[in-house]
Amino acid sequence: MSTTTAAPRAPRALPPLMQLSDTAAERLQKLYASGQEGKLLRIAVSTKGCSGMSYDLSWADEAGPTDEVVTDKGVTVLVDRKATLFLIGTTMDYEVKAMSAGFTFVNPNEKGRCGCGESFHV
Repeated sequence: MSTTTAAPRAPRALPPLMQLSDTAAERLQKLYASGQEGKLLRIAVSTKGCSGMSYDLSWADEAGPTDEVVTDKGVTVLVDRKATLFLIGTTMDYEVKAMSAGFTFVNPNEKGRCGCGESFHV
């Protein structure tokens, strides 16, 4: 009997966990240099809203044991490990509108959003 062993395939490159738009990176640099100096933005996904999930942003003094550290455009953010599967390939942006300004997410994993835009589902 002969046994053939195939050469192991090279692993596929995974997409980056998250990316920051230029405007999001600029806004975070300003926040990190001013009132939030010494802190890092932590991104998580929580269960709430009419569609079931919502992005949850908070400040952290340092990376926790379950945080993924993402650095893009010279800016570092933390991603809660429980949120990673929901955020793979997401781009974080910063938008200024007539009556509001804030971080937004372009998430290829989203299947829909609620009417007010506060929550999403995958």
